[in-house]
Amino acid sequence: MNNIKLFESQQIRSVWNEQEQKWYFAVQDVVEVLTESADVKQYIKKMLSRDAILKSNWGTICTLVEMKAADGKVRKIQASDARGLLRIIQSISSPKAEPFKQWLSKVGAERLAEIENPELATQRAKELYIAKGYPDDWIEKRMRSIAIREELTEEWKNRGIKEQKDYAILTAEISKATFGLTPSDYKKLKGLKSQNLRDHMSDLELIFSMLGEASTKEIVVNTNPRGFDANKKAAKAGGKIAGDARKQLEMKSGKKVISSDNYLPEEKQKTIRSKTKE
Repeated sequence: MNNIKLFESQQIRSVWNEQEQKWYFAVQDVVEVLTESADVKQYIKKMLSRDAILKSNWGTICTLVEMKAADGKVRKIQASDARGLLRIIQSISSPKAEPFKQWLSKVGAERLAEIENPELATQRAKELYIAKGYPDDWIEKRMRSIAIREELTEEWKNRGIKEQKDYAILTAEISKATFGLTPSDYKKLKGLKSQNLRDHMSDLELIFSMLGEASTKEIVVNTNPRGFDANKKAAKAGGKIAGDARKQLEMKSGKKVISSDNYLPEEKQKTIRSKTKE
């Protein structure tokens, strides 16, 4: 399970390891949040040069875990569990260190509670969207889109799809057939980087995204494709159903469904616009 966690409204990529029953967090994200460094990689190099013991144990503290990079592609990046992060924090001088330690403890406790009661995860997601200012009707669609996505990935898993990169390819096929854009191209259109694309979709964009994945799931369930190639064909077919419906709506309404609008805070939108002009 891949997630974006928020610490003081800043994003930290994370992955829950079912076998080990613990979170792994992107080290680069954590260091960036704590130091606000403009060059995180360089900061880490200097930190390791100052702390010889940390440097000698870096290979055991950090492990390579597949997570989404800023460009939307899945790559193996350095990650660490809570215990490893506590050791890294010892070498970082930051007023956020203590609040971050408390946050780490809370995240771990929340996940264990969610395992016992899965409804807690849904409720926390709703609370997060409410806190970020999303309207109630949008939140309901977003929560439904998450459920549909989970149902589809479970069907893929049951039919031999195991690798994260394969999930990404199948998702891109649905998106291309639905919107004519891959997720990475769609994020560029909206001026997004590491943010979740669907968190920045309009109502109609979410609806057609859901239609593409729900249609794919129905095709998969009823035709039982096995392996990657067969599921790729099903993904294209499911996405086409949504894509045809989108085109019909655009033709009748005279308005495009695909939009560059997003839910980024205004200050971030201004930054993106200014960089585009340069």
